[in-house]
Amino acid sequence: MLWRVRATLPDRPGALAALARECGAAGVNILGVQVFPGTEGVTDELVVRTPDGWTQAHVVRLLETAGGTDVVGTPCTEAALVDQPTRYVQAARAVIARPARFPEVVARLFDAEADVPGEASPAGDLMELTVGDVAVQIRRRAPFTPTELARGAAMADLVSDVLGRAPAVLGSGSRRLGGGTTPTYGVVGLAVRAEVEGVVVGYAEIRPPRDVSGLREVELEVDPAWQRRGIGTRLLVDVARLAAAEGVEEIVVATHADNQAVLPMVLAAGLRGRIRMAADTLTVRIPVHQLKPLAR
Repeated sequence: MLWRVRATLPDRPGALAALARECGAAGVNILGVQVFPGTEGVTDELVVRTPDGWTQAHVVRLLETAGGTDVVGTPCTEAALVDQPTRYVQAARAVIARPARFPEVVARLFDAEADVPGEASPAGDLMELTVGDVAVQIRRRAPFTPTELARGAAMADLVSDVLGRAPAVLGSGSRRLGGGTTPTYGVVGLAVRAEVEGVVVGYAEIRPPRDVSGLREVELEVDPAWQRRGIGTRLLVDVARLAAAEGVEEIVVATHADNQAVLPMVLAAGLRGRIRMAADTLTVRIPVHQLKPLAR
């Protein structure tokens, strides 16, 4: 079985050799090594193949016996053996070609993990990267090293540069669409609707509260035939202001991780959102209490 293991080893000669000896004695084969230097220790990431029947506890105990601390081990596939510089080059090419994929690409690049159901404050380490006024957050159990934080920041700067040089990908919600048609927007209850000639082509609705946290979920959808025309951006802005009028503190929009419309939409809306990647889910949290309430 293959495992991706991270451990902090003492920054002294022979530390990695001692680890290799322990692995050899236990019949564990080291297939890949990545080293992240630090100020007080060295973080090593290993991809190892263990004998049949080994569990996470066996792997952690082996690394701790070899002098490792802060050990985190997770099962992995042979994809973990891809050359790391190659992964970063491929990630850079992906975000240059499609900057909107940045949340998805960076989450996969740094092995972001899903939140644990029922936890108010998810466990693990958090990396926050800023693109414009939007914060992109990913979390995992293994701590992010200074090297990885620097690499993540460089990727975010790259996206900001690409977006800054490219023409706007989303216009305002008031722009005229193909065929000379302009959508109209209206409030119905706790929802904002976009209509074209009496047909609803998009909506954003505030869902009933689940608890007393002040956080409200928003369901937002635009007809595929009317996407990439600024409707989603206008709906997001209006529903955020509608939530503010209802005394809501913060809204959250959830979608699938590969939804490439989210980052451009939040950037175009001018809202200080926080995009969070966790496994196959992307969520956007937006504080709304300081926004100008939407008039009904």
